[in-house]
Amino acid sequence: MPDRPSLEERPVLAGILALVGVALVVGLLAGVGVLIGSKVLGLGGDDTASASDTKVTSGESLYLPTPSETVRPTGPQITLDATGPTPTSTVVTPLPESPTTSAPPEKAITLTAGQSTVAAMQQIDLSGSYPQGDGAILQVQRFENGGWAAFPVTVSVSGETFATYVQTGQGGETKFRVLDTDSGLASNEVVVTVG
Repeated sequence: MPDRPSLEERPVLAGILALVGVALVVGLLAGVGVLIGSKVLGLGGDDTASASDTKVTSGESLYLPTPSETVRPTGPQITLDATGPTPTSTVVTPLPESPTTSAPPEKAITLTAGQSTVAAMQQIDLSGSYPQGDGAILQVQRFENGGWAAFPVTVSVSGETFATYVQTGQGGETKFRVLDTDSGLASNEVVVTVG
């Protein structure tokens, strides 16, 4: 019968046995720690208390008041008769105006220019607001030859605001505006002196 190899000759088996031993020791220590912690914190049940024991101890803090019936008012809450005087005990407050009866806020694009005078090809900052226009694409336009022409710059509206810049070499007073490409709604015009 051949000799059985020892644990030193089987390192994998020795490692597994060591891990199992360490796991057992750590588990026992953790269990004892939880048991002691629950006793110290008072999380465990009282071994001497029975299910019918209703004695309140100083550690318990739940208090439920005895329910009592509420009294409802017996008179009318609103007086509908407009011909007679309103009783002094009844207070009628008007309801706030509902949003469906008020006019919706105007959907207007407001444009401002960061500079009023610039040199040729200097940056002109354009920014503004477009309430209810989130996600809209605005085309920058320049007034030339008696009409509005598309300028090669677009900007998208995010959070009801937008900002971009343009550069032009056209001298003199130059008018800019932005146009919502979907709705056709145009902003106010801004004038910048170039040159």
